[in-house]
Amino acid sequence: MKLLVVSDSHGNKAVLQDLNATYKKQVDAMIHCGDSELSAADPVLESFTVVRGNCDMDSAFPNERILKLDDSIIFVTHGHLHRVKSSLLKISYRAKEVGADFVFFGHSHLLGAEMIDKALYLNPGSILLPRGGNEKTYSIVTKDHANITVQYFNDQHVELTKLRSVF
Repeated sequence: MKLLVVSDSHGNKAVLQDLNATYKKQVDAMIHCGDSELSAADPVLESFTVVRGNCDMDSAFPNERILKLDDSIIFVTHGHLHRVKSSLLKISYRAKEVGADFVFFGHSHLLGAEMIDKALYLNPGSILLPRGGNEKTYSIVTKDHANITVQYFNDQHVELTKLRSVF
């Protein structure tokens, strides 16, 4: 299973069009963790599974999505309702409720990946307005029989190899 995860594009359609053109045929799903600041009906989002962020005004976006791909349950939310800037505790409660194997969120604009209770928690960072001295980023998550690999790429599709993690 191979997933593209992006967040916090804040109105930048061009970067989403670029991701779509680059990855649509290479990944099993394209996930946007909110703050697209676009209409839910915008054609640029057609290929993405999208949730509502605190800057998204279109109420047609759901606050969370639960996807089932292969044998995995993927919980997607923006993170603001779970206060992810403070702690992952609140989001972990919801992840456990839904039996998530993967927890994807944004909001803080800070990238990170860690395993908590056998689930991968991933923030892809922001593709437009990164924080913490990071580049503009998105993630590719690959699950094979033995491992989960998280790769971060900048907005020019160059892998940031020092950030690669294997779980």
